Amino acid sequence: MAEITASMVKELREQTGAGMMDCKKALNETNGNMEEAVEYLRKNGQAKAEKKAGRIAAEGICRIATKGDTVAAVVEVNSETDFVAKNETFQKFVEAVAEQAVNSKAADMDAFMAEQWIEDGSKTVADALVDKIAVIGEKLGIRRFERVEATDGCVVSYVHGGGRIGVIMEAKTNVVNDAIKEALTNLAMQVAALYPKYVATSDVSEEFKAHEKEIIAAQIAQDPKMAGKPEKVIDGAILGRLNKELKEVCLLEQVYVKAEDGKQTVSQYLAQVAKENNADLSIKRFVRFETGEGLEKKQEDFAAEVAAQMGK
Repeated sequence: MAEITASMVKELREQTGAGMMDCKKALNETNGNMEEAVEYLRKNGQAKAEKKAGRIAAEGICRIATKGDTVAAVVEVNSETDFVAKNETFQKFVEAVAEQAVNSKAADMDAFMAEQWIEDGSKTVADALVDKIAVIGEKLGIRRFERVEATDGCVVSYVHGGGRIGVIMEAKTNVVNDAIKEALTNLAMQVAALYPKYVATSDVSEEFKAHEKEIIAAQIAQDPKMAGKPEKVIDGAILGRLNKELKEVCLLEQVYVKAEDGKQTVSQYLAQVAKENNADLSIKRFVRFETGEGLEKKQEDFAAEVAAQMGK
């Protein structure tokens, strides 16, 4: 039996990202053969991956990859814990997934997961994910991706909070320079902070407006100050509140967060930038991913979990 040294364990940890005890066991099982130890961890991890399928992976990060000024892709990859989300091995994997996405032609997640892995053509993206579960030791998931390709303008990206939020902004413009890209980046930051749902009021469906009107009407019906008011007054109040709400959920109607006068709207800011750069500039769309949105986060008693693992 080969002697398993601390330096061997350290090397295997750095190579795979697996835990110290897992690395030591792998080296013991393979008589100190580094390549076989890596394979041992992968095979062992595949079994673990199946056992972890029922866990909730609601932490993680978003990453964005770009190709020039015209193509960008954002991905969200989840982990079970924030600790793993901050792990360098995990973060490098997510960056690779983003590179995969920016070069992908997949129309949906199934096709994406079946694609040839960008870092190893002998594997699929799904295979690469299972391998990473093996070395990290908890459930991971490539939740979603979106690729944006500008045909008549440019794209810019912004990542907030170390990967908590990722935003891609696509603009139609006949001028692409630093000033235009800086302005679009400012708006990507606004999307990250204020979470608009639409670009313009014209994008809002009549169904959404009708639903909101119903809610506002119900609220007004319970307002003593509006009791006995003429129907025309009530209709005006409903429309006024709806328009106020639309200004909050539509990017172009929002007050620009860096407005010096505190009043300039995003639409007015865009017009100002367009004029200063002699450009025909408009926002086509934006994509906003926030890590874990819509996912249930598992609440655990860590002390109890450790005690259970120790058989206490």
